Amino acid sequence: MDVILLERVAKLGQMGEVVSVKEGYARNYLLPQKKALRANEVNLASFENQKAQLEARNLETKKEAEALGEKLAGQQFIIIRSASDSGALYGSVTTRDAADVATEEGFSVDRKQIALTAPIKDLGLHKVMVNLHPEVEVEIELNVARSPEEAELQASGKSIQELAAEEEAQAEFEIAELFDDIGAAQLDELEGEVDAPADGDAADDADAAPAEDDDETA
Repeated sequence: MDVILLERVAKLGQMGEVVSVKEGYARNYLLPQKKALRANEVNLASFENQKAQLEARNLETKKEAEALGEKLAGQQFIIIRSASDSGALYGSVTTRDAADVATEEGFSVDRKQIALTAPIKDLGLHKVMVNLHPEVEVEIELNVARSPEEAELQASGKSIQELAAEEEAQAEFEIAELFDDIGAAQLDELEGEVDAPADGDAADDADAAPAEDDDETA
């Protein structure tokens, strides 16, 4: 099917160009989204009459997108999710999740503007493109973590594997310290038992003392 593009469409063409596309793509996307019109004499004439207005509107929306893009580009957004020890999410992070977290932070972003080739299913830092306008695209970062503390560590550049290794090492260190403390306490107890006189020894000493006094008296 031949269509007239009403705006720039990536990998397809610029505004005003007549291009050939698959009928399903035109019916399901280009025409409903008002990105194109069927290429016939009536629509071609209509486009020429509206061309100046369409170009002015496109320029205005482009400027708005560029202003938003300057603030949004490079932003990192934290998404908290449950995950296994290996970092696999119990579920996934979708375009809606990305749009929602950006909107919560004060950026007006629609889920349709988020470009994800597939849902995010692992913890970590994920680069995501946001299409603010046919001619304006910026990159953001999603920090998917199990807790704010983990997100902070990930932001510092540490991988999930490194974090897991650090947690394991810390746990082993704490266990070793615990055993050291227990061992030291037991050793002190044993030393105390060795130093303390036995009951029998104490009795012998008590019996021996008067005998010495008798000798001195005699």
